[in-house]
Amino acid sequence: MNAQQQGTHRVVVLGAGYAGLSAAVQLAVRGQKRGSVEVTVVNAHERFTERMRLHLTATGQETAEFDLPGLLDGTGARFVRGYVTAIDAQTRTVRIDDDRELPYDTLVYALGGVADTVTVPGAEDHAYTLNSPEDAELLAERLERIGEGGTVIVAGSGLTGIESAAELAERHPHLRVILLGRTQPGADLNRKACTYLRAALDRLGIEVRSSAELAKVLPGAVELADGDSLAADAVLFVAGTRAAPLAAAAGLAVDERGRIVTDATLRSTSHPEIYAVGDAAAITQGYGVMHGTCQGGMPTGVHAALTIDRLLRGRAPKPFRFGYYHTPISLGRGDAVVQFTRPDGSPRRISLTGRFAVSYKETVTAAPWPTYGRMKKLPASGAIWPRGGRFTRAK
Repeated sequence: MNAQQQGTHRVVVLGAGYAGLSAAVQLAVRGQKRGSVEVTVVNAHERFTERMRLHLTATGQETAEFDLPGLLDGTGARFVRGYVTAIDAQTRTVRIDDDRELPYDTLVYALGGVADTVTVPGAEDHAYTLNSPEDAELLAERLERIGEGGTVIVAGSGLTGIESAAELAERHPHLRVILLGRTQPGADLNRKACTYLRAALDRLGIEVRSSAELAKVLPGAVELADGDSLAADAVLFVAGTRAAPLAAAAGLAVDERGRIVTDATLRSTSHPEIYAVGDAAAITQGYGVMHGTCQGGMPTGVHAALTIDRLLRGRAPKPFRFGYYHTPISLGRGDAVVQFTRPDGSPRRISLTGRFAVSYKETVTAAPWPTYGRMKKLPASGAIWPRGGRFTRAK
C-alpha cells in the first residue's frame, strides 16, 4: 500500500541549503509526531554547502563539513541524493538524474541560485564562480598556480565580492586583486561603516574600480563597457544571480531572474501546491522583493513548513512577514564590519567594526547548526524568525 493510500501527505523538498533544510526539518518533525506527513529531501550532494563560506574554500581554507543525512537524523525525513532534471507539474512528479521519479502532493522548491554568468559574454567559459564547493576548489587550485604579481579580478562589488576580494588579498598578498563593480563597495552602509570598509580594502591593497560595467570575459582579460580592458590571470564572477531554469520549464510563473513568483504565503502564484523558498523565490514584502541571504532564507523555509502544517490541520495560512536586521561583512579573518539595518535593509546609525564585528559575525554564521538542533525538539508550535533572524514562537 503506498503513502497516498494510507492517507499520508507526500512532501518533496528540492534542495537542502539553509531554506530547504529548515523547511524539511520543521515539517518532518511535525509529521513524525502526527504520523500524517512523509517528507523526502532531494539534494545533489550529501554534504551540506555553507554558501556563505565558499569564499574561504576558494582561498584554500578548510571549513567544517556537515552531512545532510546526519542533520536530518531523528526527524523522520528521507534523504535522496540526485540532481533534479525535471518537474512535471501536471502529474506532480519530480525526475532525478538516474531516471527515478518521485511523486508529491506538495512540493517545496529550494534549489537556490547560481551566478548569472549568461548575462556577460565569455563569463560562462572563462570565469570562476562560487556556485558550489567544487567550483570554489577549482579557483583555489588556480590561485596556487599564479605567480608573483599575477592579477585576479573579482567581478561584482556586492557583499560576496567584498568578502571574496578581502580573503584573496589576505591569503595571497603576492597577487594584485581588483574589485570591479557598478557601485562603490559598501554603498548601502552608513558613513562610518562605509569609511571603515574602504580603509580595510585599502589596507589589504585591493584596487577598487567602481562605476565599471563588465562587457566580456576573455581568456586572460576582461573588457569593460567603456572600451577599457584589463589583463587577468583569473576572474571570479559574483555579479548577480539567477535561478535554475527548472521552474520555468515546468510552466511555473517566474520573474526575469527565473525565481518562482509567490503569494503572501510563499505558494507559487500559478501552482499553489508548490512553495518556493530562499534564493529560488521572488517574495514581495512591503519594501520590495527580498534579496537572497541566509538571514532571509531560513525564515522562508520555516514559514513554508508551518503553512503546510497549518493547512493539513485544517487551519488558514498566515502571510509571511520578514524584516532585515543586520549586514555582517568579513574583511579577512581578523576584521569585519556589521551594519545594523531597518527592516527594509536601509542602514541604521549603529554598526560594529574590528574584532567586535568579527566575533558577532562568527556567532551569527554558526547559528544555523544549534538552530537545526532546536528544530528537532520543537513542540507542536514552532519556531519562526519574523524579523531578521530573531527566534520567536509561532502557534
